[in-house]
Amino acid sequence: MAFFQWLGDFLWGGPLLAAFLAVGLWYSFGSGFFQLFGLPVWWRATVGSLFRRKKSRQEGRGVTQLQALSTALAATIGTGSIAGVATAIAYGGPGAVFWMWMSALLGMMTGCGEKILAVRHRERGADGRWKGGPMQYMEKGLRLPGLAKLFALFCIAETLTGGNLAQANSIAGALSAAGGLSPAAVGIVLAAVTAIVLMGGIKRIGRICELLVPAMALLFVGGGLAVIAANYQAVPQAFAEIVGYAFAPRAVAGGYAMGTALRYGVARGVFTNEAGVGMSAIAHACADVDEPAQQGMWGIFEVFFATMVICTVTALVILTSGVYDPAAMLPLAEGGAVPRELLGAPLTVAGFATLFGEAGEWIVSVSLILFAFTSLIGSGYYGRRGVETLTPARWAQGLYQLAFPAFIVLGAVGDVTAVWQVVDVFSGLLAAVNLPALLLLSPEALYLLRSWLEGQKKKTGNWEEST
Repeated sequence: MAFFQWLGDFLWGGPLLAAFLAVGLWYSFGSGFFQLFGLPVWWRATVGSLFRRKKSRQEGRGVTQLQALSTALAATIGTGSIAGVATAIAYGGPGAVFWMWMSALLGMMTGCGEKILAVRHRERGADGRWKGGPMQYMEKGLRLPGLAKLFALFCIAETLTGGNLAQANSIAGALSAAGGLSPAAVGIVLAAVTAIVLMGGIKRIGRICELLVPAMALLFVGGGLAVIAANYQAVPQAFAEIVGYAFAPRAVAGGYAMGTALRYGVARGVFTNEAGVGMSAIAHACADVDEPAQQGMWGIFEVFFATMVICTVTALVILTSGVYDPAAMLPLAEGGAVPRELLGAPLTVAGFATLFGEAGEWIVSVSLILFAFTSLIGSGYYGRRGVETLTPARWAQGLYQLAFPAFIVLGAVGDVTAVWQVVDVFSGLLAAVNLPALLLLSPEALYLLRSWLEGQKKKTGNWEEST
């Protein structure tokens, strides 16, 4: 595992983070920072559209835009949104939150470009439904089928590790700690349920995610906002620490260095919204939508919600509840001796417990279970699409359908601490393949965005009908 640790540190230590920011800046400048100045447009096209009557569409073409978003969020919002943010703050300081926001701000346009290209180059599968994603826009847009297969290979590997082993272990651990359930029993039941959901294809996955994602978001965000409201007097100080620690060469009170905050903040921002990694575009390509840029609006919202909402709530719970002290944490972080109760999910649990007591552990545990389960089913679909890209052979599909539930059981009963090193590597390799493709195809993506926006301006008073 020493090699994987070295490779992961190399990828995420500088080159890849710079590439994420560079591609995000390129799309942001190319669109005139549409994520900021076009906020009323993309907000009406996403959240606003949920409150308008939609035109009936042809049955069987794909999933609804909300189901596509929910499936993408299901695989995106995992344990990293709870445990990962807490770890970033512990090792990177409060300033890590600021750089998480900055990476998300740029990532909103990277995500937009991904979804535009995914819809533009998608195709119909044997079942007549849409399928697409980075594999399709690499093969059809760049004419590089070899690159598409390489991405598919890394996608399969990542879904079996981070999207499977790590998530199954989180669910089994949470249920074992809270309810005393056997990890083996949890793994078997979870494997069976996941297999049944995946057998229903993207339609069933979309319907399940459409129900679970809003429920888990409401539970976690609602509980988090209650904690923040109860500690409202500490909110200004929390924001001051976030900004102050983000820029100070060496913050006051012997605090964290700016470089440390930048490294953990950008990396965590990328992990929580996956803008640039490419896998969430696989779900968006299935949406029942005509204009690629329309789905691009949901790509912007996805990054906004995953990072600017979910992760910000986690961060503010930790920073306002009094369970975290930067000056006391720094020596522990530098020495690699951070106690378990001050790292990851336990730190988030401690923040919730300041208001809810023991019920706080249940709120976080149930949220973790829901987040991890939806990540499982989303990742299972992505992995199957990866297999389809590598080979159309039925035996390969059957092998993956057997392997995925088996990995769930292994993850539930095993020690997957070392797996996270492998997850970092495969996520980095996915991005290393996808980011250059996004850069090369940016003229097409930005052209489609501008053309769609110009079309909306000509339809004065008919915005609701067009979206």
